[in-house]
Amino acid sequence: MTFKSGFVSIIGRPNVGKSTLLNHVMGQKIAIMSDKAQTTRNKIQGIYTTENEQIVFIDTPGIHKPHNALGDYMVESAYSTLREVDTVLFMVPADEARGKGDNMIIERLKKANVPVILVVNKIDKVHPDQLLAQIDDFRTQMDFKEVVPISALEGNNTEKLLEILKSNLEEGFKYFPDDMITDHPERFLVGEMIREKVLILTREEVPHSIAVTVDSMKRDEDTGKIHIMATIYVERKSQKGIILGKGGDMIRKVGKMARRDIEVMLGDKVYLETWVKIKANWRDKKIDIQAMGYRKDDF
Repeated sequence: MTFKSGFVSIIGRPNVGKSTLLNHVMGQKIAIMSDKAQTTRNKIQGIYTTENEQIVFIDTPGIHKPHNALGDYMVESAYSTLREVDTVLFMVPADEARGKGDNMIIERLKKANVPVILVVNKIDKVHPDQLLAQIDDFRTQMDFKEVVPISALEGNNTEKLLEILKSNLEEGFKYFPDDMITDHPERFLVGEMIREKVLILTREEVPHSIAVTVDSMKRDEDTGKIHIMATIYVERKSQKGIILGKGGDMIRKVGKMARRDIEVMLGDKVYLETWVKIKANWRDKKIDIQAMGYRKDDF
């Protein structure tokens, strides 16, 4: 059979389930998840390969009104995928009415020369009548190639979405090896897993202000474990206190939870050391944003 391939971008407002869908399709964690908006900051590629086709999914940061230089980076990173993919999945939640953010995205999608599939997520949270009304409303705004209701969390209808994407593929190259599931290096994924645990465990004032860098990652010849040293950056002293916790209990919880995920990903025992440092207003300084791994060259 002829081998087919293509690139697919997942676009939408923050917290609509884009990363959840990517992880479900891949069968393992590629993108971090939390109930905090704007969790994804980089374009994250998940590489889905079968005997006959390869689909490269690009999970993008949630599109929102930027309030700092980091926000500008995230939004432009998401929109940049419209220039480089064969299909766009525009994801919206079934349990929220169309808003200004959706309308803003739709206007950009209308100008993009690429087929757009409307993916209505979280169908497990609504009555079928509400779902139909949501679909009809979005159809009045744009001519979508397909409309697919799903539950990314429970996996409902995700196979149908995959089949539609496969049927739309054209003959092409195998861009990545069969056993490669993401183009991101292990250091990036380790940093994201640490950041995810901070997002899950800390209060509202912390999440958007943190960044994680992996400073060292090498095997300890004496213990056989992979020794990882990472730094969690925050913007204020009060945030550092929250992440450290009373007597260091919070940072220990972060490390314990992160280590479990990292060991599953690497398939090896891990010794994880984390520090917390203050870098004031780093989200508004382009040099600091780049130092944290958010580079304009990436899009």
